[in-house]
Amino acid sequence: MSRPRIVIVGAGFAGYRTARTLSRLTRHQADITVLNPTDYFLYLPLLPQVAAGILEPRRVSVSLSGTLPHVRLVLGEADGIDLDGRTVHYTGPEGGEGTLAYDRLVLAAGSVNKLLPIPGVAEHAHGFRGLPEALYLRDHVTRQVELAAAADDRAECAARCTFVVVGAGYTGTEVAAHGAMYTDAQVRRHPMRTGMRPRWMLLDVAPRVMPEMDERLSRTAERVLRQRGVDVRMGTSVKEATHDGVVLTDGSTVDTRTLVWCVGVRPDPLVESLGLPMERGRLLVDPHLQVPGRPELFACGDVAAVPDLNQPGQYTPMTAQHAWRHGKVCAHNVVASLGRGQRRAYRHRDMGFVVDLGGAKAAANPLGLPMSGPAAGAVTRGYHLAAMPGNRVRVAADWLLDAVLPRQAVQLGLVRSWSVPLESSSPEVARVPGRPEQSGKDAGTAGTAGKHADGDEGKKQPGGEPAKGQPGGEPGRNQPGGEPGKNQPGGEPAKNQPGGEPAKNQPGCEPAKNQPGCEPAKNQPGGEPAKNHPGGEPAERGPDASAGSRSHGERAKRSQSGSPRASGKPRRAVEAAGPRSARGGSGKPGKSSRASGTGSAGKRPTAPSGPSRSAGQPADPGPEPPAHQPPPGPDIAPGPVRRTDGRAVEGDS
Repeated sequence: MSRPRIVIVGAGFAGYRTARTLSRLTRHQADITVLNPTDYFLYLPLLPQVAAGILEPRRVSVSLSGTLPHVRLVLGEADGIDLDGRTVHYTGPEGGEGTLAYDRLVLAAGSVNKLLPIPGVAEHAHGFRGLPEALYLRDHVTRQVELAAAADDRAECAARCTFVVVGAGYTGTEVAAHGAMYTDAQVRRHPMRTGMRPRWMLLDVAPRVMPEMDERLSRTAERVLRQRGVDVRMGTSVKEATHDGVVLTDGSTVDTRTLVWCVGVRPDPLVESLGLPMERGRLLVDPHLQVPGRPELFACGDVAAVPDLNQPGQYTPMTAQHAWRHGKVCAHNVVASLGRGQRRAYRHRDMGFVVDLGGAKAAANPLGLPMSGPAAGAVTRGYHLAAMPGNRVRVAADWLLDAVLPRQAVQLGLVRSWSVPLESSSPEVARVPGRPEQSGKDAGTAGTAGKHADGDEGKKQPGGEPAKGQPGGEPGRNQPGGEPGKNQPGGEPAKNQPGGEPAKNQPGCEPAKNQPGCEPAKNQPGGEPAKNHPGGEPAERGPDASAGSRSHGERAKRSQSGSPRASGKPRRAVEAAGPRSARGGSGKPGKSSRASGTGSAGKRPTAPSGPSRSAGQPADPGPEPPAHQPPPGPDIAPGPVRRTDGRAVEGDS
């Protein structure tokens, strides 16, 4: 007799607890598979401390393979479920597709950022649901304080050191509380020239902070926020978001470069494609966490509308506390459906809530006993240590070091603004260059760019809107009349701007290729690979090498295509790339360049003939650069580049 196959979609609080409990109950008598985009379980309640520099990212991420014995981990995102065929279709992190067959399926995909129809929010705000967003916020806040400290203009300084958080629930309150402490510590060591200080704002349409908690705890949290200088505005929200600030519902305008969106969450869109009864985006289940009419299908966590037996007619809220308990009950019921044990109905007892406000301040009501001050802080951190499934010693060590040592306020630049769009059903995964286009989860957001004019975000060009982030590279800066995109991962984009603008980062500032009278553009369809890397090497393939090579034109087409997952259809496989031609000029055997994949037959058109770069500069230097062209920066060579090892470089005169 074959062993039953159990597939768990998602490894959040509900999915992780289900897998861990099943591993213990089945005693190696079932094949358990967890399908998750990441190889870790994220302890979300401590994420604000990651953004504030208290904890390192790995402290709140618990390894799945290291803590789930006898459980198979499959990295990928589910984008289609065949209920009749009992299969789950998924796409891996490098574009490969696969199918998992199951006898029992547990849906625990979790939740994503909740987006309201407010103009400009999707383009200029960032959520707070995953590690990439926390790392981005930490870098962004650090950068804004550093830029504000160096600014002479008071208006610019005020805008950069103003941080707006929308949503006064648990997450928003903790982000504002920890953020205010983090920026104040920065300014104490490096005061601003204008004498200004950082300003944090917390907005919500609710009448009080954290309306889910007891009113006494709500007053405690608001008092702590106001003592730290946080501008708490209840009954107020954002009416419109722009590149330079936000317009509030009370008619006032706030100049800012930071908008953190913490208004709430919504269930993962995966469950919408199943065609089963729903309750406000959540899959309806019975008290045993089983989908009616589908004995092999279970759902728990934020994607499940679980009846609250203590409050008839209500459903359990979307909180980590309920999701963690759902997982345990779900595991017992899955095993019972296989003929071992008895089913259990989900009942809960409110154990209270804890909110860490930073330092020794917290608000908590364990077992219904309201607490504040250092005692609440000790209870809150003790609860987190007990609830974490791993890394307890490391977390406690980081807390101890933070109490005796100053925080390291540095920006690492690991996550860019365009990598963490607000409207995404995968906030736990940062968008990376060269990765296949996201599924229906991100429909309509492939071209969404970052919001602020930082070093890593789309800059506002003269006479144009901020550049939109393109899949496969940095937000484009090639606005008409502007400078071309720089430092694209996997190779610099073509330098064929209107007006014949010279290409950046070329030895000797060589004119743009593929212009009339000039050499064809590098790395363009019909041309040879780009040679804009130090030493004249062609551009390497992007990080998604196994997904197949695609031309820039193909990626642009894919970014505009509709989303299979939004319509409930599985995502198709990534088109195979055409034959790769030999890399020109590399001199290294066994290397090949990207196949363009253009044309109906998948063949590359013949490149127009032109003078070789190795023959020196062309006779015609090309058109002069526009008058508004910025001077070469540190990453733009102002003249011929020479190697320090004595060997010649292509283009050296």
